[in-house]
Amino acid sequence: YHLTNLILHIMSTLLLFWFLNRMTSEVWKSAFVAAFFALHPLHVESVAWVAERKDVLSAFFWMLTLCFYVYYTERPSAKRYLPVIFSFILALMSKPMVVTLPVILILLDYWPLSRCPDGMERGNFQWISWQLKEKMPLLILSAIFSLMAYLAQRLPAVIDFPFESRIINALISYAIYLRKTFWPYDLAAFYPFDVNIALWHLWGAALLIIFITAIVIVLAKRFPFLFVGWFWFALTILPVIGIIQVGKQAMADRYTYLPLIGIGVMLAWEVPRLFKQNIHKKIIFFAGIFFILILAVASWRQCGYWKNSIELFSHALRVTKNNYLAHNNLGLALFNEGKTEEAINQYNESLSITPLVMDHVVAYNNRGIAYSRLGIYQRALADLNKAIAMKSDYADAYGNRGVIYSNLGQNQLAFEDFNKAIQLQPDFADLYNNRGVAYYKLGFYQSAVEDFSKAVSLNPYYADAYYKRAVIYLEQGNTELGCRDALKACDLGNCAILKSAQSKGGCR
Repeated sequence: YHLTNLILHIMSTLLLFWFLNRMTSEVWKSAFVAAFFALHPLHVESVAWVAERKDVLSAFFWMLTLCFYVYYTERPSAKRYLPVIFSFILALMSKPMVVTLPVILILLDYWPLSRCPDGMERGNFQWISWQLKEKMPLLILSAIFSLMAYLAQRLPAVIDFPFESRIINALISYAIYLRKTFWPYDLAAFYPFDVNIALWHLWGAALLIIFITAIVIVLAKRFPFLFVGWFWFALTILPVIGIIQVGKQAMADRYTYLPLIGIGVMLAWEVPRLFKQNIHKKIIFFAGIFFILILAVASWRQCGYWKNSIELFSHALRVTKNNYLAHNNLGLALFNEGKTEEAINQYNESLSITPLVMDHVVAYNNRGIAYSRLGIYQRALADLNKAIAMKSDYADAYGNRGVIYSNLGQNQLAFEDFNKAIQLQPDFADLYNNRGVAYYKLGFYQSAVEDFSKAVSLNPYYADAYYKRAVIYLEQGNTELGCRDALKACDLGNCAILKSAQSKGGCR
């Protein structure tokens, strides 16, 4: 999976170089932008995190769309326009963040393509009207996918931050993204939302954004690359800047994956212009190489933090404050390593700093599981009860509480919780496996077999369910089915029942 992400990232880099060079005939400037995109530390998250496949996949189709568009502009026709639409649809299906692409095409028509029908002035109302008409199929697609994304990502478990807080956070985030572009330090997998932002931070960020925007607009005719580069950055990051809330994060490194191309364009075309009279071209060239090498070293270091969850979230805690989610996720990673008491300490930290009540739910559930592993069942039940009280449809908490009730011999309560959990999440294999264990303890073997069978039908690689079903079959004397399940469990890493059966002459 990591290799596939890397291949997609490399292919996007090559496509980026191709279409920039094709539009501008500036080989080295195009190469700088491509290298800036390929090696910036802010892009490590998109490539190193397997679950962010949607980032690298949507970026690949984004670049492909731009390449097809450049090809289309060289000799416009419906035949050449269709691949633009098709690749844009693929990009939208990968990740809706690319909805801004039609506007980026308009910017590229302004510069460097300078597309303008005879008798029109580039940038006036008539030109914009012509652009909107040409881009209408793409704009309609963007509107449809924007609505779909908004409806799909409204999470009832996430409490909305106040609208004014989201506006403030958006302005601050723009400024922080710019700072991390040039000083990629203290990068984290999760940045907690801060509702208490100092007034001077807000005004500083707002003035910076207003100042840059005003400058590029004033200089748009003389230096159109500044105008295009800045609005590429500002517009492509707009869907995820946080005004419309998706998730609990204030910002995220992955959101810069496409927007930073705009900053790269500004640097590639503006720096040589500023120094062309005073500094030899070779000096600028080697300075650019040195800058890219610094980014490469920083990216290499950032990749190291993605080695495992413990390293990733420990680093996040070192570089952020009040990071309740990093504490919770670090606790989960420690729990999976068998370090239960250390995990509980992390859950305690998470619960002590969580800003919103709803955010306690997962931490209470996880701490309840950890207490259960230590045999401290009353504390475990107290935590799971709190989680369920906060979120009445929390299937995991019902399932975990059911396991504890089963261990305590409170079978009626256990089955009530298992049934409730399965009702809420009928496609979760663990719930059927756990209920099967409870049936087995009570001697309801047929019901247990049915639950274990349901578990393996939902997850064909569920070794524990095969193992437990094999136990029942062998105890009932059904050697054929028992040995078959025992072999399957062994293939998946659990050979205990197979070895036991073989020692008794049951399976050969």
